[in-house]
Amino acid sequence: MVSTPEDFERAREDLRQERVVGVDTETPPSFRVGESHLPALVQIASSRAVYLFRLKSQEPLFCNTLLTELFENPAIVKAGIGLAHDFKSLKVCFPFQEKNVADLAAIAKRQGFSQTGVRNLAGILLGFRISKGQKITNWGRPELTQPQILYAATDAWACRELYSCFQEKGFTASPE
Repeated sequence: MVSTPEDFERAREDLRQERVVGVDTETPPSFRVGESHLPALVQIASSRAVYLFRLKSQEPLFCNTLLTELFENPAIVKAGIGLAHDFKSLKVCFPFQEKNVADLAAIAKRQGFSQTGVRNLAGILLGFRISKGQKITNWGRPELTQPQILYAATDAWACRELYSCFQEKGFTASPE
């Protein structure tokens, strides 16, 4: 969990070295018609670590600045599933213009995959399935549980791994 200025600086230095990061968000679930919530957590996977950013952290300026810098960096691929929706929700929290985004579901669909969610793609291409048991837990709670942390980190890590797998298979080339 990234929570202190020192944590943010370590994460920034690590992420600046990357060419590809896995990205995902978690939002508290809605149980009433018309109810919606903003994302509570942003997960970013580098080749060395997965960083969990609480959007209601004690250091929102550091968090928003670091994430804006990352999302706007055209030299770093942001790989994930449903990122257009995630970014639209995040822009309510802080402004940015995302660059160099790889929608893994769209890439998989172009390659003929019918199942394009991270769980199914990880099962098919990476040889393991991600448990979705934590998906509808309370992501806005003051302290995340170990199962929540593991789930969130795994989703971002899997997105980065899937992008690497797609690259190896030649799937990431732009369509003609």
